[in-house]
Amino acid sequence: MAGEAILIVDDNPVNLKLTRLVLRVAGYEVETAVDAEKALLLLENFRPRLILMDIQLPGMDGLQLTRLVKANPATAQAVVVAVTAYAMKGDEERALEAGCDGYVTKPIDTRALADTVAAYLARRS
Repeated sequence: MAGEAILIVDDNPVNLKLTRLVLRVAGYEVETAVDAEKALLLLENFRPRLILMDIQLPGMDGLQLTRLVKANPATAQAVVVAVTAYAMKGDEERALEAGCDGYVTKPIDTRALADTVAAYLARRS
């Protein structure tokens, strides 16, 4: 599924850069946002097939942003995968209730990231 558009929303610049690099090398078209507001601006014109959504964001959190993405007919079909470093009991359930299609914990395994993304995209095809 290389060539698909992906949005990464993460406020950690190191995570953002590494994840973007891995996915671009795998052939994906990648855009990034450091917070919900920037993501919403990008989504006005960019239509990703998949969004890697950090749950812990400054300002609006990733779960509220997911609700907005899923409520908007223009972006509702995007696959949203929640990403968090603070995996607590019930977090996965909250992410799925907010509309996320999947859940991945940090640190992200960069060796498996492209395969993980491809698997989520294949499920939605």
